[in-house]
Amino acid sequence: MTVIGIVGLPGSGKSEAANVAADMGVPVVTMGDVIRQECRDRGLDPARHHGEVAKALREENGPAAIAEHSLPVIEREREDGETVLVDGIRSDVEVDAFRDAFGESFVLVKVDAPFDLRAKRLDLRGRDAGGEDGGESLEDRDERELGFGMGEAMAMADLTIDNTQSLAAFQRKVRTLIRDGPEAVDA
Repeated sequence: MTVIGIVGLPGSGKSEAANVAADMGVPVVTMGDVIRQECRDRGLDPARHHGEVAKALREENGPAAIAEHSLPVIEREREDGETVLVDGIRSDVEVDAFRDAFGESFVLVKVDAPFDLRAKRLDLRGRDAGGEDGGESLEDRDERELGFGMGEAMAMADLTIDNTQSLAAFQRKVRTLIRDGPEAVDA
């Protein structure tokens, strides 16, 4: 059983990696779903309050709060499958929580792309990369994510997948990772 954790800055391709896994029948646990549900539980719009609620959860329950809320979901998914993909790791503390829970079965994969390409992707997806319309700018999102410890988490990665080529090339790399393991990926 393998638990593949995905880490990367906004727009790097984490969600696309999760889509590939789902298309292959691999269960995907999205840590952001914990935050979105908490937003709804607090009567807040997840699109507008995601960052502040993520910060509040960590302040209220400790820096590993979101990972800890995700562990039971991952465990349930592990019962039926060979691989589970965890989308949305944000900090070194979360990486430590997953490594403590899953040991050698946990593989951390960093998805990497430069700022300009990430901004272009977010713009194409209709996600605000420039801060217009009251949304959070990509610079602000990066700063927030790095403030959670994402830089440290990315530095802990067992494998980095460069996502600067075509979508098809990236999808092939993710399929290879899931099917054949990290050692088979041409990062």
